[in-house]
Amino acid sequence: MADNSSIDYWSIPLIALNFNVRKKLGLYLNPRNTVAADWATLAEIMGFGYLEIKNYEKCDSPTAKILEDWSSRCPEATVGKLVSMLEEAERKDVVTDLAPLFARNCIEFVERKKESPVQVDKVDSWTQEKNGITMKDDPMGNMPEMFDAFICYCQSDIKFVHEMIRQLEQTDYRFKLCVFDRDVLPGTCVWTITSELIEMRCKRMVAVISDDYLDSDACDFQTKFALSLCPAQRKRLIPVVYRPMKKAFPSILRFLTVCDYTRPCPQSWFWGRLATTLSLP
Repeated sequence: MADNSSIDYWSIPLIALNFNVRKKLGLYLNPRNTVAADWATLAEIMGFGYLEIKNYEKCDSPTAKILEDWSSRCPEATVGKLVSMLEEAERKDVVTDLAPLFARNCIEFVERKKESPVQVDKVDSWTQEKNGITMKDDPMGNMPEMFDAFICYCQSDIKFVHEMIRQLEQTDYRFKLCVFDRDVLPGTCVWTITSELIEMRCKRMVAVISDDYLDSDACDFQTKFALSLCPAQRKRLIPVVYRPMKKAFPSILRFLTVCDYTRPCPQSWFWGRLATTLSLP
C-alpha cells in the first residue's frame, strides 16, 4: 500500500470495497489451506466466535459473508483495518496483489463523497431519521448500524430481555441485538423507525411471547410487519416463550417452531438452539 501513501485507508469504511474486490479476496481466502491463513483465520482476528465460524462454512463464499457481518457489527471496520488484519494473518501476498484495486476503490469512494447531491436539501423526515436511528449510527448516514436480530418485547418482559442480552451478546456468541429501549435514539417516529430496523437492518426477529405481549400494540405491529414482508425480504421470525401463559398462543404464529423456555428439559440447550438459529445464513 506504500505506493498510495496519500490515501488514508484507516478513515475509509469497508463499504468502499466493491463486489469485484470482495470476490477476488474470496479467491485467495475461501480455499481451506493448511499452509497459508484462510478466511477462518481472518474471522478469528475479527473477533468471531467458534460457533459463528462453523456456521460460515456453509456459505458459498465465507470471505464475503464475514466481511459483510464484520462491517455491520463493527464501527471501526475500515479498509486500513482489513489490510492490517491480512498482514497479521501473514497474507501480505493478498495485500500486495490487491493493492491497486483497494486504492482504486478508495479513490472512487472519496470522489463520490465530494460530489454534490442530486437533490437540493429539503425537509424529509424519513431521510433524516434513517441517518440517525440508533446509538452507533454514522451521523452522515454512510454506515448504518446493523444487527443480527430485532427483539420484539413488551416492558413487563424486560428482565428476560436482559438475560437474552447476557446470554447472546456477552458470551462467545457475540451477537448484536437490536433492543429498542437501549439502541434507538429518542425523538424519532416509532412506527417508521421500527419498520426500517426490521426490514433493512436486522437479519432476524425474535418475538418474546407472553400474556402481556398479546395486549401490546407495538408487539402486534412489529410481528405483523415482519410477517407481511415479501418472501425475498421476510425475516426469519423466532417466537420465544419464557414463562407459562394463561391466554392462547397467538394464532398468527402457530405455524412457526417455538423456542420454549418454560419446559424444564429443553432449558439446558435453549440458548444454544436459539444462537444456532440466529447464526444461519
